[in-house]
Amino acid sequence: MTTNAQGNAEKFMQDLGKRLDAMISDLHNLKEKAKTDYADEIEELKKKGDTIREEIDEFREKHKDRFDEIHERLDRAAQELGKAIEAAFRKKETK
Repeated sequence: MTTNAQGNAEKFMQDLGKRLDAMISDLHNLKEKAKTDYADEIEELKKKGDTIREEIDEFREKHKDRFDEIHERLDRAAQELGKAIEAAFRKKETK
């Protein structure tokens, strides 16, 4: 490789390095800008999430007896399902 070609290659690599550094810097700046731009929206969503959690807790407390009944019925249904699955596999194994 001639000295001129080496010089051009080195210059190209330096320019490429500078461009990459600039792109990385731009990406970092965009990330910080996005954090700032969306901070209010994120905070609003957090507040809405807290409000929804509070409403669900209030609803559960207000209807505790119904939730307890549902929970008991689901437990019984899960036990029955488990028994049915075991019975099905036992039948299959004995065949």
